[in-house]
Amino acid sequence: TATFGPNVRFQEPMSRHTSLRVGGPADVYVAPKEKSDLVVLVRWLQENSLPYFIVGNGTNLLVLDKGIRGIVISMKRCLTDIQHKALDKENVVVTSGTAARLNTLCKYASGNRFKGMNFALGIPGTVGGAIFMNAGTDHGSMADVITAVVVLSPDGEPVRIKKHALQFRYRRLDLKEHPGVGGMQNPIILEGEFRLSVSDKHEIEKEASAIIQKRSTMQPLHQKSAGCFFKNPATGKSAGELIDLAGLKGKRIGDAQVSTTHANFIINKDRATAADILELKDLIQEAVLTSFNVTLEPEVKIVGT
Repeated sequence: TATFGPNVRFQEPMSRHTSLRVGGPADVYVAPKEKSDLVVLVRWLQENSLPYFIVGNGTNLLVLDKGIRGIVISMKRCLTDIQHKALDKENVVVTSGTAARLNTLCKYASGNRFKGMNFALGIPGTVGGAIFMNAGTDHGSMADVITAVVVLSPDGEPVRIKKHALQFRYRRLDLKEHPGVGGMQNPIILEGEFRLSVSDKHEIEKEASAIIQKRSTMQPLHQKSAGCFFKNPATGKSAGELIDLAGLKGKRIGDAQVSTTHANFIINKDRATAADILELKDLIQEAVLTSFNVTLEPEVKIVGT
């Protein structure tokens, strides 16, 4: 605690740190202010084989009611810098710390006339979370624009991994097996590098406005949720369409409810528990499997005990 002072807390309720506003306490919650503090902490945890879990902005995350054993590391206070350099007259590489909000990166790009990040407008969370989840929409995904990541190696050194060595899949990045992370239990990405193109600012803003307008009318953006709860099946109708066709829009267990705006969102109406959400998740999966013979896989990461 001497190193981190007020930035370390014990038995910290994770409901304070997730967009769903549910979740029991973390044994220890640490929010390093500097990258150097993060490096010291992770190296110590690795040396002592202590369990840890990385949290960005707490979106796309469901923490169970009994909380998380071990140490939770919050990335919200460090790794937020964004900068760019020109490759030529038409292309740039934007480098972003992974704790920066994804929407901040999108606005940085559009404000500098860089095209390529508008697909991510409105997606909640941090750049790091978006990379790990290969976040995307109908307009594109992180795998489309990323050129490299910088990860923290087990000995605390930064290692740059180019895109060709990254294993992006639908809504995930497999990184644990890469030699650069040496089998770390929870690999940490420090930076992402994105290749964007220089374009007309008016056209970028026009496209951005249309995307934001569509998201605001089709998704419950101002309610407590973790974003889309299930991955879309590889073929056929989307998860939201299947849940809607199963007649589950508005279905409620406790204070957990299937959104009436978009059926692939589970929202916390007031004081939902993780148990409420899990019960509703199970009901949805069973109904869709029974009606359409499709097994829905959660997109939201479920952690804790």
